[in-house]
Amino acid sequence: MRSMGRGAGGGARRGMRQTLSNRDRRSNSTRTLPGPNLTMPTIQIRRLILLTALTAAACVQSPEPQPAPAASAEVSRIAFGSCSDEDRAQPLWQHVVADDPDVWVWLGDNIYGDTADMRVMRQKYARQKSHPGYQALLGTASVIGTWDDHDYGLNDGGKEFRARRESQQALLDFFDVPADSPRRARAGVYESYVYGTPGRQVKVILLDTRYHRDPIGSGGDILGSEQWAWLERELRNSRAQVHLIGSSIQVVPQDHRFEKWANFPAERERLFRLIGETRAPGVVFLSGDRHIAEISRQEGSAAGYPMYDITASGLTHTWREDRPEENRHRIGEKLVALNYGLLEIDWRARTLRFTIRDDERRTRLEHVIPLAELQAR
Repeated sequence: MRSMGRGAGGGARRGMRQTLSNRDRRSNSTRTLPGPNLTMPTIQIRRLILLTALTAAACVQSPEPQPAPAASAEVSRIAFGSCSDEDRAQPLWQHVVADDPDVWVWLGDNIYGDTADMRVMRQKYARQKSHPGYQALLGTASVIGTWDDHDYGLNDGGKEFRARRESQQALLDFFDVPADSPRRARAGVYESYVYGTPGRQVKVILLDTRYHRDPIGSGGDILGSEQWAWLERELRNSRAQVHLIGSSIQVVPQDHRFEKWANFPAERERLFRLIGETRAPGVVFLSGDRHIAEISRQEGSAAGYPMYDITASGLTHTWREDRPEENRHRIGEKLVALNYGLLEIDWRARTLRFTIRDDERRTRLEHVIPLAELQAR
């Protein structure tokens, strides 16, 4: 059932075909036709030019975005990634498509906009969306996502960004969100999606860590009061067995000097406490931003069970060189290479298998989490 509804209307477009009649195929024949002074080779050349133009036009049409998997469909493969510069080579899409995910999750920096000029922002989105590899993914998987600072429009930006409302509409256009969607009127791009059937449900909760964020060092807020209330409802009222919380910035790591939830320690603690109070099972964080990949695990938080953070970054560029970076919660090594993440859910064994794969589709990091470990005690 995993492939239900996929590939219909969104796969590669069939090439247009046109054949000449036998009469028009007479080799080396030059006949003057009635009317305009045109010879048969001239007619054939013009037909070929027209055919070429029509074929090219058909090939550049975007595939129809894939709808969410049907409610009765079992979702077991979810791929995710971040940090895609629309002007750089994008070698990973072919591997993501080969992994055949049901869902692709953008975790931010989906383009490098860095502008309040929405004309420029939309041009960058159009460039990303027209990439042949990404087009192939659009034809085979349901695509969802949130943003980070560069597609938000301001490096390391928060609620001070003056074009945040306009930027939100540009992002939602990129995701083909319907004009009448409540997400269009919301202050922020946060959203949730539920996949699967009772007993085998996955809820993907995508946070917006930009729209309402106070300045770093202010001791302020990340999500804003409305998003916090929404998140509590999403967790408390959920019947899903797996909850993937997408955060553009890392949640678990605490030690590096870059953007992270730990820059707002009270907010980070509030997030863990909310998970514990709602007793939501199977919570795992997905994050991007860092241009490295790593898997982090924190014991003893207010969530009541271990908190995992799977970081996949970046799709088009990474650190120029490997260098030491402390992360007291890291499992294994960090990866400095182009990468994306893949979650494979084994519903019978009740396990989550997370892998980080590189630009040769090799598995470079891997961790299996039993769902029994992700339960409040």
